[in-house]
Amino acid sequence: MENFKNKNENELKKNVYENIDSQSVVKNSTIHPSAKVIASFVEDSFVDENTTIGPFAHLRPNSKIGKNCKIGNFCEIKNSTIGDGTKVSHLAYVGDAKIGKNCNIGCGVIFVNYNGKIKQQIEIGDNVFVGSNCNLIAPLKIESNVYICAGTTVTQDLIEGDFVIGRVRETIKKDRAKIYLKDTNN
Repeated sequence: MENFKNKNENELKKNVYENIDSQSVVKNSTIHPSAKVIASFVEDSFVDENTTIGPFAHLRPNSKIGKNCKIGNFCEIKNSTIGDGTKVSHLAYVGDAKIGKNCNIGCGVIFVNYNGKIKQQIEIGDNVFVGSNCNLIAPLKIESNVYICAGTTVTQDLIEGDFVIGRVRETIKKDRAKIYLKDTNN
């Protein structure tokens, strides 16, 4: 990824300030002039061209976001590299990860990078689809062209072309909710 600090400083400042709204905080970071930061917090990070951050996103230190990416509302990225064209659209946590190009990280996806003692890395190749509400348990390597269905917890490395579904079927117990719910009639 290019270092934009070497570009014409006046042009860089003019264009960047136009694309960072007044609700955002940017500290010690490099933002490409064509990128947009909307009501978000960016710290010690890099954002490449034509990328949108926010609203309400948090880029923590050592986040590198590629070209034509979207980091959407209520997403947190920490110590991670996001490849060109990748979308992390909403309500997701990506920590200690390397994500390839043209991936989709669905709503509610959690990169489970900390086991209580050490932080571990997750690597994802290009063109990977991760459905909503998935947990990716580090350490983990997911090769390119993998499809992970919504609601799946992934604990094993995946190879190119894998289709992964890991849902537990629901069990319905008729008329049992009353045991667990508070009686609001009294």
